[in-house]
Amino acid sequence: MSVFQKSNSKQSSRRQINIKGVRDGVLLIPGDQYRIVLKASSINFELKSEDEQDALIETYQSFLNSLPCSVQIIARIREMDTQKYLDEFRASSADETDDIYRKQIENYTDFVQGLISNNKILSRQFYMVVPHQAASGDGFDAIKEQLLLNADIVGKGISRLGIQTRQLGSLELLDLFYGFYNPELAKRQPLHAQTMQLLKESYI
Repeated sequence: MSVFQKSNSKQSSRRQINIKGVRDGVLLIPGDQYRIVLKASSINFELKSEDEQDALIETYQSFLNSLPCSVQIIARIREMDTQKYLDEFRASSADETDDIYRKQIENYTDFVQGLISNNKILSRQFYMVVPHQAASGDGFDAIKEQLLLNADIVGKGISRLGIQTRQLGSLELLDLFYGFYNPELAKRQPLHAQTMQLLKESYI
């Protein structure tokens, strides 16, 4: 089961999330399974020429054939909190004394406010989950080394398409799960560094 797949059954939060813990940027999954999550950039396929699109498709096929393990690709679409952005922008511009600049700021915020009142502004983030099934007796260092090796192969392979990746750290992983399972709460009550550290310690 995907680490990001929600269960319909009623059970504790930790069992619902289906992870045992987080250590050094590695997800510990029941059944001696481990995961590294890579955050990936994106490219605009539609803006490419036909020849460029054909080349990207061929490169992607080669990438899939070269994978050292199965890889889960996740596209996460979230509604952006533009009201918070506008409030912070107004607050930071409150001391502007020049009438021309103040008017421009008012016009800009009015324009954005009108835009978001009729349209949802969405952000898209992409992740690649690299798995590893540990053999009996494997130590964590050996497991992490194999995961990093596979993640490096995946990252270098996908970079041929112009897509860059980076591994999420432990706190970033916890924040990702928090936002995935509590999207509305995450917008109203974002996790702070101290809270994140407490969560990290409870999963080690």
